[in-house]
Amino acid sequence: MRSKHAPTLLSLAPLFVLALLLGVVALATVRSGWQQQQVGAPSILSSRTYGPDGTLSVRRPLYARSGLGKLFGGSAATSQYPIMGDEDIMSQKEHGTTMKPVQMELKYGCDRNTADRICCFNRHYAEHSGYFRTTKWLNEVDRTTETTYFDSVTGKPLFVAPRGRSFEDFLRESEVHGWPSFRDEEVVWENVRVLRDGETVSVDGTHLGHNLPDVKGNRYCINLVSVAGSPTV
Repeated sequence: MRSKHAPTLLSLAPLFVLALLLGVVALATVRSGWQQQQVGAPSILSSRTYGPDGTLSVRRPLYARSGLGKLFGGSAATSQYPIMGDEDIMSQKEHGTTMKPVQMELKYGCDRNTADRICCFNRHYAEHSGYFRTTKWLNEVDRTTETTYFDSVTGKPLFVAPRGRSFEDFLRESEVHGWPSFRDEEVVWENVRVLRDGETVSVDGTHLGHNLPDVKGNRYCINLVSVAGSPTV
């Protein structure tokens, strides 16, 4: 016969709830610390491996791929983003995943061969972290107003930044993460889609980068060589 003083599952329920809440707080705290890593430090948030040519392969973290990123980061106001795309967008076409090569003259002195390889014949690799510092981007970009970034293949507008923040904030975040980093409101969603695994692409099949959410919400880490095009008439 059970003692009247023996704990029941119902009486233990508040303890289980408290333990769960403490676990959530602890995970969120650790995750925030991870996000403050210096550029080049090993990342627990995403799997990164380098190819033989020095390009970087980025795989979204498990929490982001599983949807847990919405629990630990992001806001309800931006829950309609990202706009998802179908894998067919990246089907093989006349020039890799695109209909044609990248433009002959790219902005900011971006290397055309690197751009063509990353934009058109690639699903996982990226320009090396901090690549944008080796280009003319920081010297040529207008820091006083919004800048539109165009698809290096089609010339369609893909991102407009900074929007809703200062250029200094945009640059600081990009420097910390190693790639130009855009937020939901800075994406031209008419021309951009995000695939199931976080790969961020143009609607025409140009590989752009990956969505790697942080505590602020969706964060689109984009190759500069993918958005160095000029607008087409």
